[in-house]
Amino acid sequence: MNTPASATERTVRIQIDGAPMDVPRGSTIAAALGTGTVRRSVSGQPRAQLCGMGVCHECRVQVGGVQQLACMTPCAEGQVVDTRPARLRAVPATEACDRSCDLLVVGAGPAGLQAALAAAPSGMRITLLDDNPTPGGQVWRSGPRHAMPSPARRLLDELAHFSNVTLVTGAKVVGLAGERALLIETPTQSGGQHFSRAILGTGARELLLPFPGWTLPGVTGAGGLQALIKQGLDVRGQRIVIAGTGPLLLAAAATARRSGATVLRVAEQASWTSVARFSTALWRWPAKAWQAATLLDPGFRPGSTVTAAHGRERLQAVTLRSGGREHRVDCERLACSFGLVPRTQLAQLLGCALDADGAIVVDAAQQTSVTGIYAAGECTGIGGSERAQRQGRIAGRCATGAAVTPPLARELAHWSRFAALAGERFVLGGAVTRLADADTLICRCEDVTLQELAGCENWGQAKLHTRCGMGSCQGRICGQAARTLWGWTPTAPRQPSEPARIATLAQEPHDLHTRHTRPAAPLSQ
Repeated sequence: MNTPASATERTVRIQIDGAPMDVPRGSTIAAALGTGTVRRSVSGQPRAQLCGMGVCHECRVQVGGVQQLACMTPCAEGQVVDTRPARLRAVPATEACDRSCDLLVVGAGPAGLQAALAAAPSGMRITLLDDNPTPGGQVWRSGPRHAMPSPARRLLDELAHFSNVTLVTGAKVVGLAGERALLIETPTQSGGQHFSRAILGTGARELLLPFPGWTLPGVTGAGGLQALIKQGLDVRGQRIVIAGTGPLLLAAAATARRSGATVLRVAEQASWTSVARFSTALWRWPAKAWQAATLLDPGFRPGSTVTAAHGRERLQAVTLRSGGREHRVDCERLACSFGLVPRTQLAQLLGCALDADGAIVVDAAQQTSVTGIYAAGECTGIGGSERAQRQGRIAGRCATGAAVTPPLARELAHWSRFAALAGERFVLGGAVTRLADADTLICRCEDVTLQELAGCENWGQAKLHTRCGMGSCQGRICGQAARTLWGWTPTAPRQPSEPARIATLAQEPHDLHTRHTRPAAPLSQ
């Protein structure tokens, strides 16, 4: 007569979401999970197994770090099952240099994340590189008091299912290390990032124009204020004025209000007429119309601009001009933004052509003038995160050899029309370019005043005679200001494009680019 098996032999012990569980031997993971939630949908709704036969894919889980279908996977002793959202595999800073990949995506914002996700099914070795400590870019930045927005979380959750995608954060590009290699620096080391193809999703930065007092502590960019708050800046109880132009102003005001600040005024330099025409055209983009309605601030004043900031060691008040009259407002912070400027330094180092507005030139496939180099998002022209995401998807597909689908092309055209509308309605007025007086600093790094630049006719002369643009920011702030104020064209960036350690620059170029570099080749090879 057979001896009954012991209870231990009839069960296996597995671990689900960190909790041990004894289940009958031979059970599937789906059975062990019971009726509990297995995953969350893209809109956050709970999901569990549906078909039980590997068709619906609702029961996908992580088993030992690998995605499996729970209904098709038997339980085994010691198995580690995780139904929680997977995390994109991150590379420590000590391992981030001297690497190679098939496709390098620079920038982990809306465009870069979408590009990486669109390219991931191809099986190419993809590296997603960003200089921020966490992915999301400026638009989807997170911090101690601000959770990562759901669109970014969904993209990262999707990317986590692809073992061929590697995320490297906290690594900045300081120059080139060969024809198909970038010189990368992390807080602890440096080296070459080698690639066959690349997608540039380097985004944009704020256009900051000089006016008396703009260098006082307490004066920041509008987007800069948002970033600081998300990084943990406490603005509770502070009085804030926001000034400049464009939709970013209202977004910054909303962030400040939600964080406990009192927003006294949102000074929009565009006229009431321009703002009204922009608003009435938003019916073509319902989501944007709803967003505008939710962001509307009681202190919003079109036809108004800041003319001066006052204080000794820090900001104490600002002067605003509206309708030809000026008035003073006491405040602790002033956040200004006069638009956005594409970030193109890396593209220029790689030899990519720019258009008259300083944006990267791309074709219908998002390819630049350099074969194998693509670009997407604000670096190709200011247009918002929706447009950036569509461009990212196109760039990701085309970088793998796939074609642009007609629906995706139509979506891009739709959001490009929105970008054109915003650009048309928030054009800088002439008065904004005449705010600086003789003693106003133009170059914040080198303390060069407007008066000192009076005899200069172009950017080259300004650098030669005054060191304007030769400080740490390498002309990123004053160079764009000079372009807006006087039409000067900044000189092309040179290496290093970012401040870098001497040890980084002392490396032999041969060591950085000869080991893994290879030219872009057709995917069929």
